Amino acid sequence: MNFLSPELDKYVAEHTEPESETLQKLNRETNAKVLYPQMLAGHLQGRMLSMLCHMIQPKQILEIGTYTGYSAICLAEGLQEGGTFHTIDINEELEEMVKSYFVEAGISDKVRFYIGNALEIIPTIDKTFDLVFIDADKENYINYYNMVFDKVRTGGYIIADNVLWNSKVLQDAKKMDAETRAINAFNKKIQADLRVHNVLFPIRDGLMLIRKS
Repeated sequence: MNFLSPELDKYVAEHTEPESETLQKLNRETNAKVLYPQMLAGHLQGRMLSMLCHMIQPKQILEIGTYTGYSAICLAEGLQEGGTFHTIDINEELEEMVKSYFVEAGISDKVRFYIGNALEIIPTIDKTFDLVFIDADKENYINYYNMVFDKVRTGGYIIADNVLWNSKVLQDAKKMDAETRAINAFNKKIQADLRVHNVLFPIRDGLMLIRKS
């Protein structure tokens, strides 16, 4: 997921607003104690998500895939006063850690945290969303997109993470594994969807920014 030289990557980080102390602590603990720490949004992507959220100024946010809560904290920074952040994850083992960091970040009163299968939970959330962030199991990206689309207001946004999938999207189709095929199919679907405008940012593992027309 390193598309820049180490020197240029360091320069970018040095000229980007730093993480808060809470996010730095969460970053360290995730890397020290949690499996697959590369799933963490991290400094640059986290600041990008925060900036986008401040620009959009959402009242209702849905996140599919909480992991250890880093991206949730970043996105919640731009939530409107009185807004609600809904986040879903299937891994109940991380629940205590995630909730503790939501408290430390001062966002616990704004968050609705759901544990379970997102495909079952999403239909139960009766809200219209200004922003949806998809960062869960890749094989269901299209299912998540289809499920949330009508719940996103006109002019609202959907952001999907990992859409470059460590450059595997460039592989010959015959060599792609199931996750890579799913990501590639998702990217093609978005590119062909006349109901949206989209741009793919080559940040870390790729962010697809989608605006509903």
